[in-house]
This record gives sequence, C-alpha cells and structure tokens, in this order.
Amino acid sequence: MKALRAAAARWPALLALVAFVALVAQAQPAPEPGLPASDWTEIRRVVGAQRAALVDGNAAAAYAFAAPGIRARFPTPAAFMAMVRESYTALVDARYAELLDGAVIGGDVIQPLRLVMPDGTVFVALYTMQRQRDGAWRIAGCLVAPSTVRSA
Repeated sequence: MKALRAAAARWPALLALVAFVALVAQAQPAPEPGLPASDWTEIRRVVGAQRAALVDGNAAAAYAFAAPGIRARFPTPAAFMAMVRESYTALVDARYAELLDGAVIGGDVIQPLRLVMPDGTVFVALYTMQRQRDGAWRIAGCLVAPSTVRSA
C-alpha cells in the first residue's frame, strides 16, 4: 500500500487519467464504439479471471493472461506473482472488485477495475489490454491508483 501511495504522489497525471476514465465510465453506459461488445466481454473475462487467480494464489493461471511484454519482464509465474505481491497488493487484498466500462484512449484499450479495500479505501486499477495475433486479449500493463471515492 505504501508503494502505491508513493507512486501516486509521483504521478499527478495518472490521477488525472483515473479521474477521466471514471468520468468516461459514468458518462458512457455503452462500451466504446470502436470495439464490438464481444471484445469487451472477453476483456472483462480476462481481467476477472486473472484477478481471481491472483486472489487464489494461482501464479500459473494468473501468468497465462499476461501479454508477451509482461512475460519478457517476468519470465516465470513465480517471478510474476512476486512482482504482484510486492507492487499490486490492492489487487489481491481488495474485499470487493467491480469492473467498470472500458474505453479506448489514444488507441490504448483500457479496462478499469474498482477495488474496495477492507478499510473502505478505494483504488482504481487501469488495465492496458492488447489483442494478440491469434485474436486473444491479454493484459499488457496495469496501473493502480487511489480514488477520491470512499466506500460505505
């Protein structure tokens, strides 16, 4: 958590992007017209399945949803899981997670995920998605930032 707060302090632009994505998600109940609904369904399935695998501690299953660039940086499921445990604890520790409407921003496919922590703190995870040559969607990156929203 401490690393997440420090990262947010260094990246004010990231907070602006989180606010923008949250506004887009609230203002647009329908998915981005640039992608068919079937793509958004698959993207949401991939993000949800990876988070479920992370919560279950299933490194191999979580790693299977990572794009080649992530796999190059973390060449084994164990290395990937260690990175998640160190830098993305909110993904594992959240008591509640909700997929929000995705958006295509500057050509990047972004799938937001609202995370509510046990103490009511809210984070937003912004997943950058990448379509592979075989048509499958994979996670190419994730930024987690605190939200100004507070859970009840």
